[in-house]
Amino acid sequence: MKMMNGQLKFIACVLLLFIHLYDLCYTAEAAFDHQLHTIRFSEGFSHLFGEGNFVPSSDGKGVRLLLDRFSGIYFCSGFISSDLYDHGFFSANIKLPSNYTAGIVVAFYMSNADVFPKTHDELDIEFLGNIKGKAWRFQTNVYGNGSTSRGREERYRLWFDPSKEFHRYSIFWTSTKIMFYVDEVPIREMVRNEEMGGDYPSKPMSLYATIWDASSWATSGGKYKVNYKYAPFISEFNDLVLHGCTVDPIEQLPTPSCFEKTSQLESATYATITPRRRRAMKKFRQKYMYYSYCYDTLRYPIPPPECEIDPSVRNKLMENGRLRFTRRHHSRPRVAGQISGNIHYENQYED
Repeated sequence: MKMMNGQLKFIACVLLLFIHLYDLCYTAEAAFDHQLHTIRFSEGFSHLFGEGNFVPSSDGKGVRLLLDRFSGIYFCSGFISSDLYDHGFFSANIKLPSNYTAGIVVAFYMSNADVFPKTHDELDIEFLGNIKGKAWRFQTNVYGNGSTSRGREERYRLWFDPSKEFHRYSIFWTSTKIMFYVDEVPIREMVRNEEMGGDYPSKPMSLYATIWDASSWATSGGKYKVNYKYAPFISEFNDLVLHGCTVDPIEQLPTPSCFEKTSQLESATYATITPRRRRAMKKFRQKYMYYSYCYDTLRYPIPPPECEIDPSVRNKLMENGRLRFTRRHHSRPRVAGQISGNIHYENQYED
């Protein structure tokens, strides 16, 4: 008995040691945010549009973008990076508008549409408005060389309320891969494939942040519109990160510091998806992704070349790339001679 107790104590100690080491590893990986070099807004950005609906923070580290009836003829406000970038890591802590925000899109994205209107590249994170009490939805998208007819969008739910507090959203872009992050969780990775050709974003881009009225499509496919009685809609951005290779705006050539910046970029914590982060990404995609172009066989009978099909995800999605229908039982008072409970079929993450 004493020997058995000794063995149990030994096993318990080993388990505690394992848990301690596990926590240390987690802490090391979760130190993601502490390795980022944030800048003041004036060091890297300028106001784009929105007149009086652009409000710098008192400490100069962030801004508020507002949307109301007076946001101008385009019903939007936003800001833009002062430079074009040829790859980099772009990040911000963002807090979204609260209450009823249907039809409102808050976007954090890279684009060069102003420079290449017919062959532009784009990397998007777009929040798609919300009805109070529902899970927030957002999408990521990738365009290269004007390939808007071959959009590579994915849609997801968030596992928290992004209007309650700030969360970090990030875009990592190099010549070989693209990653999107929510806090320390990589939610999407696209590895460049030669067969993609010009569809892979490869031209210098600026970083943008905007809030705008997208009533025609954003929330449940346009079913719910912006209601300006809840205005102003306020989105907040702070702790901004612009870590990348800047490009001469006229010659569009990399600046002399690019080699050093690229080396720093490729060696940074966020440049590699560790086994732990890959498990977190897999879990996120299995649980929170409700549409992916890679699984949309009606649109792409042959998946685009960069797609890696996960059988566990494929089994959850229909042939149009959307989450399978679920069966929901609605109980009602039982009537003599009837069986209680109606079955209602619905797509639980309707666009």
